[in-house]
Amino acid sequence: MAGIYDFSETEMNGEKIDFNDYKGKVVLIVNTASKCGLAPQLEGIEALYKKYHEQGLEVLGLPSNQFKQELDSDEATSDYCQVHYGVTFPMTKKIAVNGDDEDPLFTYLKETAGHGRIKWNFTKFLIGRDGQLIHRYAPTTKPESFEDTIVEALSSKVSE
Repeated sequence: MAGIYDFSETEMNGEKIDFNDYKGKVVLIVNTASKCGLAPQLEGIEALYKKYHEQGLEVLGLPSNQFKQELDSDEATSDYCQVHYGVTFPMTKKIAVNGDDEDPLFTYLKETAGHGRIKWNFTKFLIGRDGQLIHRYAPTTKPESFEDTIVEALSSKVSE
């Protein structure tokens, strides 16, 4: 099975995100949707990103329209998230989180977590500095509720 560092995604601006660049960092991966009732979580996610980014936290938002709550274009999504929630962390082009066209990263994350389908927007995956999944969080789990787990993950060292 592939590891987290075997993946890449494409940012909304077309730049490649190589997960090898995340080696030794703590990564929070979130499937997002601008028009979801849970979208205000973007503020909490952004707050964590700003607070801990210099200590090694990376955040990656992957918009999905599988639940019919995302805007039509990547540009509209990017603008909406920046204007309404102050998002500065990287956001990818829209992806599918379930089904035949699902993004391979989400196939990997679901298999690693031992859980099946993504049930809704804002499912969150926390990856440790060693590239291993720490936890899969439910859509309704507020980002600030697992800040202590992020701090603990940031304080751990990775053996070479």
